[in-house]
Amino acid sequence: MSLIPSRMPASSSNNSSVAPLLVLIIYLLGMIALWTISTAASHRAPYLDGMEGLIWASSLEWGYAKHPPLPTWILYVLVELFGREVWVSFFAGQLMSAAALVFVYLFGCEITSARRALLATVMVSVTMYFSLRSTIYNHNTAQLWSIAACIWLFYRALKFDSLVNWAALGFVAALAMLTKYSALVQFAAFFLFMLVHGDLRRKSVQKGLLVGACIFLVVLLPHLLWLISHHFAPLQYADASMQSNSYSQAWQSIIAFVLDQLARLSPMVLLWGALWYWQRRKPIETLHLATDQTYAGMLNAGARQFLLWVGLSPFLLTVAISAALGTNLTASWGTTFFILFGFYAFWKLKGNDRIWLQRTLVLAVAMQLIMALAYGLARGPIAEYAGRDARSVFAGPELAGKLNAIWEQHVPNTPVPLVASDRWFGGNIALNLNRNTQVFIGANYFQSPWLDPETALNCGALVVYAPQAKGYWSPQLIALYESAGIKGEFEQHWSRSKRSPSFMVKWGIIPPGPQCGQVKN
Repeated sequence: MSLIPSRMPASSSNNSSVAPLLVLIIYLLGMIALWTISTAASHRAPYLDGMEGLIWASSLEWGYAKHPPLPTWILYVLVELFGREVWVSFFAGQLMSAAALVFVYLFGCEITSARRALLATVMVSVTMYFSLRSTIYNHNTAQLWSIAACIWLFYRALKFDSLVNWAALGFVAALAMLTKYSALVQFAAFFLFMLVHGDLRRKSVQKGLLVGACIFLVVLLPHLLWLISHHFAPLQYADASMQSNSYSQAWQSIIAFVLDQLARLSPMVLLWGALWYWQRRKPIETLHLATDQTYAGMLNAGARQFLLWVGLSPFLLTVAISAALGTNLTASWGTTFFILFGFYAFWKLKGNDRIWLQRTLVLAVAMQLIMALAYGLARGPIAEYAGRDARSVFAGPELAGKLNAIWEQHVPNTPVPLVASDRWFGGNIALNLNRNTQVFIGANYFQSPWLDPETALNCGALVVYAPQAKGYWSPQLIALYESAGIKGEFEQHWSRSKRSPSFMVKWGIIPPGPQCGQVKN
């Protein structure tokens, strides 16, 4: 099936793609600034996954206990540039979203005009995955850009029969796998498209697939070796995440998954509804077009099939496989499934695309502003005033200040070198103490590869756990606490509000040993 885009009458009005590209850059810079500032101003602590990433960024590894390494490498660079600050995780998530939207636009330029490519890109940008939830830097958000890039390169590889594009696809596909193994779902969609449309019978495609696969394996090889040497720990974690006690429970999770995806797509649906209402109030003329076709009708048939098969398959395959195997689904696993959904408006849109784009930009900017402001208020001042135990209002600075004063009382003139605690709880303490303070996650060396088991405790450690607070207090952590020579406890409110729940903080101090000055952890 040919993927060469048809030439549309409207395209002739776009003599250059510079203007749409410039608009896109300004829009994305505004998105990054808006959401980063909104969350930085309202959140006193990172999200759970963002905190985990900041802690893992203590060292560069070929893999970590739960996931492949690329998102941590990216965060490592940002931490080196800006420091281990709370806002860095929000900024990182927005960078991933913006990069993904650039590739959505580039793909759109392959099948339609630059103006219409921008139209679809702006539409999908208001979905939760590209806006509100992209402030949550995790492996799902970090995978947005690589999956979007893979879709663009896959289309170009089929369209131009270019080994360069196949090679680039193999490289970026490996990066997608180094982000999260769920990239396999998108690759399955690619395979299904080629199988149904006969591309696999083309020798140029077979040759391209071979080249791409070789590059894919070369890039992935160090991580594969790491997996073997670490008993495939991330795969075991993934398997445990999907476990279900019964088919009934699995179906409940599937229904919840589908409903969650609808909710996270709802801002785009709302935008479509607003456009429809606007069109009823002020109809767009179609006299500038030689045809009254919809934008989708002007696309090449192969491009339309590509949008449907590659765009819908990841979601449908995931639901079908989960139903067949009886596995659980988590809502955030759908993060990369809707990248092409902005183009589905093309099946209804027709007429002057300049006016459609203007209206869409006005609505999208308004929605982004409203969502960012509402989210910042809800997660910040309102949550704190209501006394909620939201992670966003956690009294991390106050808790760290109390613990630091206790440490200085017992170990004067020595910064806290190590905090042994739950990943999020301990991370909040470390972030508010010192940039060089490391976290000993659950007193587990496998989860803390930046520590040397033989020397990690030489310079002492602050052991902290709070049985009544959110967190996983591992047996190893409690055992380490019991071994501490100095112990105590105090009561702490969740946030600065006295209305928030209080809990007991148990702390223990392992003093520095005689070898502290001899070995650097």
